[in-house]
Amino acid sequence: MDHFRTTSKRIQSQNLNTNFLAAASGDDASAVEFGSAKFYAISGFGGVLSCGLTHTALVPLDLVKCRIQVDPVKYKTSFQTLMLSVREDGFRVLGRGWAPTFIGYSQQGLAKFGFYEVFKVLYSNILGEEKSYLWRTSLYLAASASAEFFADIALAPWEALKVRIQTQPGWANNLREGLPKLYKEEGLRGFYKGLPPLWMRQIPYTMVKFAGFERTVEALYKYVVPVPRSELSKSQQLVVTFTAGYIAGLMCALVSHPADSIVSKLNSDVGSTPLQAARELGMRGLWKGLGARIVMVGSLTGMQWFIYDSVKVVFRLPRPPPPEMPESLKRKLQLKASI
Repeated sequence: MDHFRTTSKRIQSQNLNTNFLAAASGDDASAVEFGSAKFYAISGFGGVLSCGLTHTALVPLDLVKCRIQVDPVKYKTSFQTLMLSVREDGFRVLGRGWAPTFIGYSQQGLAKFGFYEVFKVLYSNILGEEKSYLWRTSLYLAASASAEFFADIALAPWEALKVRIQTQPGWANNLREGLPKLYKEEGLRGFYKGLPPLWMRQIPYTMVKFAGFERTVEALYKYVVPVPRSELSKSQQLVVTFTAGYIAGLMCALVSHPADSIVSKLNSDVGSTPLQAARELGMRGLWKGLGARIVMVGSLTGMQWFIYDSVKVVFRLPRPPPPEMPESLKRKLQLKASI
């Protein structure tokens, strides 16, 4: 969660103090200074692990989802698609596309989580302590949208390869075959033609993922968890992290699914445009594969936040508690109420 007292201190001195952070967060003294280059680097590394590993682990489910989206006439349900794919191509098909998935989503995770921390501090510094608290949801939304804009530029080429490998049997069996083939067929455009709909899918997804997570964590500690966060063990805190991440993931799936269907269709068709893909899919087609994606995204997002927070625990990064109203704002409100 954001640490508004920390960012306010940064504005005043431009030099964050480890002891101040430790006292404010309620954790043991952090080994890494908040807002330092090392802090952002480790945050990015946590993003690499959280996104790269989870997306790769769910490649079989992702293959099922993409095939339903691209060819709903042949592939009707998740189970039928799974059985048909295995019958036609063997069990090895379940791992198809794992290499571009791992590379692409590792790069995306690096930018997504690393830049989120950067933009969250940057925008909080601009707003100041009190407005950062009052407008914290908008702060989370703006920081996550900014981070995802750059993350998708890194992801787009690998997403194009992944979808083509998964949805066009016989086109290419692996990354080594697919990379030069896609370049030969469509040039650089083939790698980036899916970027605009990828932004349409991923930016709303990430905004909900981060803002939904931050506010859900805040609500869980306020209304559900019976004891203060400082009295929980690190493992208990990570359970809260996973729960909030899973809830945020369910919201993400609903917000971003139509754009996800367009990305899958666009990357599987040579020369197609986002508008053509949307027209061909139709309203019902845009929502095909939603069930598989809800299961996938809920589990995936919960695990991503769990891994990311675990990296922070292992490397002893500052993990501030849910934000509290600044004392200066409390005094203003009390003074206003007394008038």
